[in-house]
Amino acid sequence: MTYETIMAGFGGQGLLFSGKVLAHAALIENKELSWLPSYGPEMRGGTCNCSVIVSDDPVGSPIIAHPNVLMVMNEPSLDKFEDTVAPGGTIFVDSALIARKVRRTDVEVVYIPATKMATDMEAKSLANMIILGAIVEKLRCVDPDTQTDAADTLATLLLASQEFPAASLVSRIAGAPGIESE
Repeated sequence: MTYETIMAGFGGQGLLFSGKVLAHAALIENKELSWLPSYGPEMRGGTCNCSVIVSDDPVGSPIIAHPNVLMVMNEPSLDKFEDTVAPGGTIFVDSALIARKVRRTDVEVVYIPATKMATDMEAKSLANMIILGAIVEKLRCVDPDTQTDAADTLATLLLASQEFPAASLVSRIAGAPGIESE
C-alpha cells in the first residue's frame, strides 16, 4: 500500500516535524519513503506543508498531485488542498482551528479538536502529534509503536534531552473522545 500524505498549516505548528516523524517511522520499518518540505520565506506564521510518501514499493517521485491522506491545521490549507485529495482518501482536520466542514462527499473526514486537546493537556505545541497519532492509528501506514519510538527519538535529538514523555501520549490520544469521523 502507498500512503501519499500532505500535512499543511501555518509555520510553527510542527507540520514539518510531524512529517519527519512519519518518515522516520517508515525508515525504521524498512519501507520506501519520501519527505519533502515546502514553506514560504516567513516560516513561523507563514504557510507551510510537507509531503510524505510511505510505501511498500519504490517511490518514483516526491511530488504528490492527489494525496490519499491530508492533514490540515488551518482553513487556508483546507481551502487549498481539499479538492486535490484522491476520491476515497481521508482528510484529518484540526476542528479547533477550522470552523468549516469539508465539502467533499467522496472522501472520509476525521475531525479532531487537536489544538484544544493539546492545550487541555498543557502541551499546545503537540497538536500536530495528536493528529499524526490519529492518522497512524486509523490508517496503520506504520505501526503506532514505531511512530511513538520515532517521535521520541527525533524529539530527543531536537531537544537534546533524554526523554520526551509527551510523544508517548500520541498513540493513546488517537482514540480519545472528541474525534469524529464522517
